[in-house]
Amino acid sequence: MNKGTLVVVSGFSGAGKGTVLSQVFQRRPDLYFSVSFTTRAPRTGEQDGVEYHFVPAEKLESCRKEGKLIEMRTYHTACGDWSYATVDDGQIRVGEADYLMIGTLESYRKMKEYFGANALIPIYIEVEDGERLCRALKRERQQAVPRYDELCRRFLADKEDFS
Repeated sequence: MNKGTLVVVSGFSGAGKGTVLSQVFQRRPDLYFSVSFTTRAPRTGEQDGVEYHFVPAEKLESCRKEGKLIEMRTYHTACGDWSYATVDDGQIRVGEADYLMIGTLESYRKMKEYFGANALIPIYIEVEDGERLCRALKRERQQAVPRYDELCRRFLADKEDFS
């Protein structure tokens, strides 16, 4: 990996992206995690600025107006509209350090346009559907208020998002 590389890890919900990243960070503490922004509420155990920056929709609109919004996608969920975004807030300094981030295939395309193809490495994680569903169900059961309807929507939407 060249200095200043951004590795974008993609995969269906429940594929184990977060687990893979945490294992990589144990072996490579010199890497940085690029924290994305979201308008959804934190899940049980999530901390602002660690897994995501949890922000109101107005913050993302402000970033768009300032020209700092690299990419954004909005999902019409069972809990309302949730947006996820990558913002040029200074945390990614291509050419200076190596970064890992979780993203969709679409976010990878936008990041490639923004930073250049030579700065990015895509990694796609694929897991059998039954295993993914079991993982997602286990994670949802740990929530203070499980949203099985949203779990099902997300599971089915992944087929279209990654087609």
